[in-house]
Amino acid sequence: MPKAVLIGPPGAGKSSVARALSKLLDCEVLDTDLEIERKSGKKIAEIFTQDGEPAFRILEKEVVLNALATASGVIALGGGSVLDAEVADYLSKSSIPVAYLEVSISQAAPRVGFNKERPLLAINPRQQWMALMEVRRPIYEGLATFKIATDNRKPAEVAQEIATSIGSIK
Repeated sequence: MPKAVLIGPPGAGKSSVARALSKLLDCEVLDTDLEIERKSGKKIAEIFTQDGEPAFRILEKEVVLNALATASGVIALGGGSVLDAEVADYLSKSSIPVAYLEVSISQAAPRVGFNKERPLLAINPRQQWMALMEVRRPIYEGLATFKIATDNRKPAEVAQEIATSIGSIK
């Protein structure tokens, strides 16, 4: 069973915090976005462009459910993966600690750069991010074991708080 799952919007720091947390907990880290790219042989932006979002979501669901069932370390989920009913159901019924990494748009913007590597944020990125959060925030909050603010914090600081929250480090 995973030690922790990190959820949140683009720019929350899920990947960076997951790496820092895995070092603290001395375990593996699995970033589902990177796993999707490895498995497909394509960047996520290419999957969206060439195959479309529905194809991406099918692949994402497969990768995420497999990770949740088999990984033993820290998992960083892609921001939209919790929109899938099976993924959300799995997380809500499991005893895996789920950390929702909160971030403001003012902090998310410079972190992600709102570029073409973020296909859902390619056109009018600030407005798109706000629209994503309107839909996703209640889902993130509903699935989270706990919430952690990431604004103006280094990944190591956030990782330390998560480790303390899950009882792995005093």
